[in-house]
Amino acid sequence: MSRKMIHAAVVAALLTAPAAPALARPDPAPASQSASVSIDKARIDAALKAMVDSGRAVGVSALVWQDGRERYFETAGMADREAGKPMRRDTLVQIFSMTKPVTGVALMQLWEQGKFGLDDPLSRYLPEFADVQVIDGKGGLRPPARPIVIRDILRHTAGFSYGMRDTAADAAFKTADPLGLRNDLTEFGRRLAKVPLMYDPGERWSYSAAVDVQALLVEKLSGQPFEAYVKAHILDPLGMKDTGWTQPESAFPRLAAVYNKGVDGKLGKEDPVETRRMNFDPARRMTMGGAGLVASIDDYARFTRMLLGGGSLDGAKILNPSTVRLMATDHLDPRVTDRWWLPSKGSVGFGFDFAVRVKQPQTAAENRGAVGEFFWDGRDSTLFWVDPANRLTAVFFVQTFPFDGTLHHDLRAAVYGPDYLGPKGD
Repeated sequence: MSRKMIHAAVVAALLTAPAAPALARPDPAPASQSASVSIDKARIDAALKAMVDSGRAVGVSALVWQDGRERYFETAGMADREAGKPMRRDTLVQIFSMTKPVTGVALMQLWEQGKFGLDDPLSRYLPEFADVQVIDGKGGLRPPARPIVIRDILRHTAGFSYGMRDTAADAAFKTADPLGLRNDLTEFGRRLAKVPLMYDPGERWSYSAAVDVQALLVEKLSGQPFEAYVKAHILDPLGMKDTGWTQPESAFPRLAAVYNKGVDGKLGKEDPVETRRMNFDPARRMTMGGAGLVASIDDYARFTRMLLGGGSLDGAKILNPSTVRLMATDHLDPRVTDRWWLPSKGSVGFGFDFAVRVKQPQTAAENRGAVGEFFWDGRDSTLFWVDPANRLTAVFFVQTFPFDGTLHHDLRAAVYGPDYLGPKGD
């Protein structure tokens, strides 16, 4: 798949039932119910080194916080192999779909202010979506069985495409090019509303452009450009000084190169012209809700530490604790059995812009983690997770495409130990 197609579709790495209000789960089980997680620096060091030595990554870094303090930071390999630049603590990376939780937090801030209800029809605020159609099995169009509600765009059950599959709806998405970098969010919404839905709202879980719709909704409800809203209400309060969609030219030397795996299995450096398009091109108008942020590892760790802290960090209150719990609760009805590739993430459901672990790891091959953790990752194999049971959060930076889940498996095994199961629970 070409990088151009990926930009247009914003690939992140990889209920016909009516929506009903979901209750936030109780506070996570105390750590005493799980085996103690002891951070083993040598074990994590070895895992990072093996990622580079095996050729799966050119450069990596990992940061782990637990019990209110940094427990681990280290790098391995190069941020730019050809330029001789090592991976450093201040290296910037394109985090792609790890942008999505930031967008979700922005929208839920407005929910806390009473700007909308989770089960309000989307078209109440974005009327361009009032007449969306569903594509049927014969290529015809029909009205959806029920309207898209805002809860749907938060949990990927709206029925939108992302241009990632070989279907008629995906073909229409690619033709419409709603996420083209020369479009603004208003134009994105106008184009997406004309693309047929892949299925009825609430029927299936399917990764989509729904988070970009969240960004458009933030603009509409706040009266501010999305990028300006996020900067003023999330990035600046949290001290995330390096993070943003629009980057100054002075930041480019700190940006890690992207490495694409070739047919020979080896990683080759992406053309810097392509790397610049999303963040360093003054002609770009699109601020995606689902991708586009550049961040340093310390910046993104501040975001995850805020989530671990129940919505606050160092005196900055971003969300209420109950709202974080609501976002980190599985919102998928058990009748939603078609979940595309979500089960590849492990024993998880899905909350609002987070995967949520609902069971202990079921097999030795499954990623280690604790029930109640919530997480997401990015197209170029970046990862974060928040583990309330162990009072822990971790951020992993790398720039390997296509998405390589073995990196996440190995990092989690190094953080938790390969046999960790964590607390039982729901």
